[in-house]
Amino acid sequence: MNASLDTFEKYRGIYKAHQYKAQTSLSGEFNLSALNELRKHTIDGIHLVVAIKDNRGLLKFNNLTVNNRPIHITPGTGIKQFEEGFQHTLNVNQLNTLKPLAFDFNFLLQGMGKLQITPIGNTTTVTLHSSWPHPSFIGDSLPISSEISDLGFNATWESNTFSSNINQRFSRCIFENYRCASLFDSQMGVDLIDPVDHYVKSHRSINYSLLIVTLIFACFFFLELFQARPIHPIQYGFVGLALALFYLLLISFSEHIGFNLAYTLSTLASTCLLCLYVGGMLRNQKQGLLFGAALLTLYALLFGLLQAESYALLMGTLLCFIILSGIMLMTKNINWYEKSAELNQDQQPSTLWYENELQEKVKASHEE
Repeated sequence: MNASLDTFEKYRGIYKAHQYKAQTSLSGEFNLSALNELRKHTIDGIHLVVAIKDNRGLLKFNNLTVNNRPIHITPGTGIKQFEEGFQHTLNVNQLNTLKPLAFDFNFLLQGMGKLQITPIGNTTTVTLHSSWPHPSFIGDSLPISSEISDLGFNATWESNTFSSNINQRFSRCIFENYRCASLFDSQMGVDLIDPVDHYVKSHRSINYSLLIVTLIFACFFFLELFQARPIHPIQYGFVGLALALFYLLLISFSEHIGFNLAYTLSTLASTCLLCLYVGGMLRNQKQGLLFGAALLTLYALLFGLLQAESYALLMGTLLCFIILSGIMLMTKNINWYEKSAELNQDQQPSTLWYENELQEKVKASHEE
């Protein structure tokens, strides 16, 4: 089998699907010597059958021949296990069992996403090529040779009955109560994937959300520590909500304007909000701007991780190591007990004031 896949995209609303039109050439030979053993029986008919998963994908038949003679085909296969496809009825009296029966079928096949072939011949060779640059080879067998570039791919599979045990699997499917799972598992083919689309990138960005939230809260903790200014848990909560809203903005925007632009807008929105909030909370706009610059740098590093395919895990691990190393080196000389005592002292006056005011109110109520 040889197929050339011409890929295109179709849209429904904001969603798209990868489709293809495959100009397919299916050719081979059948050994008819086994018919000699059946001559003593009455043969009702012999059919040459091609099974397709969905007949709606058969767009056009170009040239169909058997022994170099044009043939007429009928829809359906006559096999309950594989109902969709087409067939041709052979004249038993005209078959020459001393020569192989050669066939050559050329047709246009349309599908979505995947193209898979079940190799039921004693020897099978499949060649697929397309301009799609991101193939994912799927099935029980990988191609024996493949070339992938920005211009597309070429791949070739080879299979035989010894390596796939296809005869036993096919017989079990036909004669043993529809046990076809093992036959379908022996398929080979290609999946036309988009390796890093906006949903995949959004999902990967959420996987790093714990790292981002932890680092931001760590920044707040250090601000609280070095400024000796307590930060209320509600303020931590508002910051956490702003960080969570970043991912919601990212997913919703990316469905309409693409991931890169959506990431830029979400980053600017989240950074500006937190920059203004931190500056007002600390009553120091300069520190708010520094916090915003640090947040922009963090989001830029995350964007680089999301663009990577093969090195994402390595880059993420190195980033975590560098950030942790920086925090440890910055805080190696800090006396944590002393800092905690300073924070407690700063909080004591406000606590005593509150207690004194409460006592005065209680005393006034008793006098009344």
